[in-house]
Amino acid sequence: MNVAMPPGKYGRTAENDITDKDDNVLKFDFAASKDKPLKILCVGAHSDDIEIGCGGTILRTLSEHHSVEVLWVVFSAGGARKKEAITSAGKFLADAKKKTIIVNNYKMSYFPYSGEKIKNYFETLKKKISPDIIFTHYRQDLHQDHQLISDLTWNTFRDHLILEYEIPKYDGDIGCPNFFVPISSSICRQKIDFIIGCFRSQSLKQWFSRETFQSMLRLRGIESNAPDKYAEAFYCRKIVL
Repeated sequence: MNVAMPPGKYGRTAENDITDKDDNVLKFDFAASKDKPLKILCVGAHSDDIEIGCGGTILRTLSEHHSVEVLWVVFSAGGARKKEAITSAGKFLADAKKKTIIVNNYKMSYFPYSGEKIKNYFETLKKKISPDIIFTHYRQDLHQDHQLISDLTWNTFRDHLILEYEIPKYDGDIGCPNFFVPISSSICRQKIDFIIGCFRSQSLKQWFSRETFQSMLRLRGIESNAPDKYAEAFYCRKIVL
C-alpha cells in the first residue's frame, strides 16, 4: 500500500520500498514484505471508533495483501453496542487471514478514572501481539477516553509504527495530519455502508451520517491529491526507516 507523507524527511532502506517520483509526496509501502504475515493492532475507545478512524485503510490493506493478521480491541461497548461492535468488526475483517476481536466494557467517558485497570490491560496486549502497525486515537483528541487510549498505546508499544486516526465530533479538534492513505471510491462506499448499517444505535445522532463520513474522506483526499478523490488521514509522530 502506498501512503502519502511530507517530502524531504525520510530515506530509503532495503526493508521499505520508498520512492519520490512525485515532487509533493513520498511513497512508502509499509507492507512491502510478502514472505510473512502483516500484523496489525487496532485499538479504539468505543464501538465505532476504529471503523470511523481507519476502516478504509483496513479494507484497502486486506484487499491488497492476503496474509494479514489483525487484533481488534474495543475498550467500551455493552449491550446493543457490543453486538454492533462485533458485527462491524467481522465485516471489516472478513478478508483477514487471522482475526481476533475483543470487546471490553470499561465505563464510557470515565477512562481516566479507570486508568490503572486499562493500563494493566494494555500490558496483556503487549504479550498477545508484536504488531507491524498500530492504529490508535489521535493524541490531541479532546475526548478523555480517546486521549487515554492514545497515551497508553504509546506507553506500552515503544518500538512500533503507530498511526493515530481522527474522529470528527462536536469538540472541533480536527488538526493537520501528516500521513495519508488514499482509498478508492468503492472502498469509501463500503466503509460508510458498513458503519451506517452496523451501528444503528447511533442513527439518531446528528453527526452520524453519510455526509459526515464522506466529507472527511473527501477533504483528506484533496489534501493528499488522492487519485480517486478519497483518503484517510493519520498522525505519524515517529518513523524509523
